[in-house]
Amino acid sequence: MALTADDILKQLKNREFAPVYFLQGDEPYYIDLISDYIEQHALNDMEKGFNQVVMYGKDTDVPTVLLQAKRFPMMSDRQVVIVKEAQNLANLEADPEKDPAAKQLDAYLNNPLPSTILVFCHKHKTVDGRKRLGKLLSKQAVFLTTKKLYDNQVPGWINQFIKTKNLMATPQAVMMLGEYIGSDLSRLANEIEKLAINLKPGQTIDEKLVQENIGISKEYNIFELQNALVRQDVLKANRILNYFESNPKDNPLIPNLVLLFSFYSKLMTLHLLPQITEQTVAKELGNRGFLAKEYLQALRVYPYRRVLQIIQFIHQADLQSKGIEGGAMSDAAILKELVFKMLHPVPVLPKKSF
Repeated sequence: MALTADDILKQLKNREFAPVYFLQGDEPYYIDLISDYIEQHALNDMEKGFNQVVMYGKDTDVPTVLLQAKRFPMMSDRQVVIVKEAQNLANLEADPEKDPAAKQLDAYLNNPLPSTILVFCHKHKTVDGRKRLGKLLSKQAVFLTTKKLYDNQVPGWINQFIKTKNLMATPQAVMMLGEYIGSDLSRLANEIEKLAINLKPGQTIDEKLVQENIGISKEYNIFELQNALVRQDVLKANRILNYFESNPKDNPLIPNLVLLFSFYSKLMTLHLLPQITEQTVAKELGNRGFLAKEYLQALRVYPYRRVLQIIQFIHQADLQSKGIEGGAMSDAAILKELVFKMLHPVPVLPKKSF
């Protein structure tokens, strides 16, 4: 049966365990969250020694997993068998008419041992729900499919996760976490956990705390560079670029290109609004009114065609970083060239006529 991650965790916390869990999808955070909870809480420490087995898909196969699953627990009501990296498990999606292992799996899923908790962690891939295995799992197992969040869903997830820690956060802090870390939920959760260590319930995570603890310089970071570009502040932009060049490990090129691309892509979307006002811009940005004025200023500085040109420049910088264009330019040189093009419009020369 298909449940949400929250539904499954609620059942587990109520000590309601199913015989088979199949956790799959592109977002590994929830797969790890559920499998880790089962691994840590389904059995007590004394029971784990004889009754808990963790296997890896690349090192085993279906018959070996089923051999473990069919064992009866020793001095315990249940046993746990966890298959990590199950996407690498041999025979998993084979045809049962041709592969005895697949036939054994079908038989077990139709009649699992009630005293076994069998967990498949199938990351970054999904089984085809229209085929035999997908249909069988949806009926006989607790079946979870996880999806990556869209960028506009990340701030809401961050706010909700922070609330589970009995904390609050400023909109600016949420924006910085989402923009700097992106939609990697495992990393986001880890960074928020670190921020929460020294805070008491009810306290607020603000932008200063994020800057001090997530490795973001207060004055020299990608957000300040973005602001300098909007304000056309050449001196400030060059200072930030020089800082990046001196601290390359803290300011890798690719994440910075991703953030710049995200900003100018939003500008392109905003340019296409039927009516551009502070209210319509704020709504398009996910009701983040504190950002509306910054984007309105950027819209005045960068007309639509100029935004398209800059997005092309960012794409070119990405190709240069991969060695496809530009020869052996350093990351610092690539970013400096990009920022120069952003600050100084590059005219399109007319074609020569002969």
